[in-house]
Amino acid sequence: MRCPFCGHEDTQVKDSRPTDDNTAIRRRRSCANCGARFTTFERIQLRELTVVKSNGQREPFDREKVARSMRVALRKRPVEPERVERVVNGIVRRLESLGEAEIPSSVVGEMVMEALGSLDQVAYVRFASVYRNFREVKDFEKFIGGLADEQD
Repeated sequence: MRCPFCGHEDTQVKDSRPTDDNTAIRRRRSCANCGARFTTFERIQLRELTVVKSNGQREPFDREKVARSMRVALRKRPVEPERVERVVNGIVRRLESLGEAEIPSSVVGEMVMEALGSLDQVAYVRFASVYRNFREVKDFEKFIGGLADEQD
């Protein structure tokens, strides 16, 4: 594996262990050239997934993009990173189990919304405000009013 710091192609694995949920292998690596240490993760990939955006554009599914969007929504919220990682793993497994190579971006977005709804209500509203493109305060009021109705 190439060193992310100096680009040298010869790195050594110093330690390998499974992640907490046993869905990946965590490897600590060291660069033989610059001595830098870094971590990589090895995950099972059942099939190549392609996301079809609303404008018809296609791009490869990026697990890290899902994780990053959830971390942004959860910023400064009391949710452990390990829980986020487990939820992202669950979303990826669900997408792979759909049996489709091409998945509409709306399906991915709704799965993230559903997951955030169960993790943290504030993060859920934050994500929804971007995902559903809220433009005015009344958009928030309408959305939050719907949440309140669901909980009654």
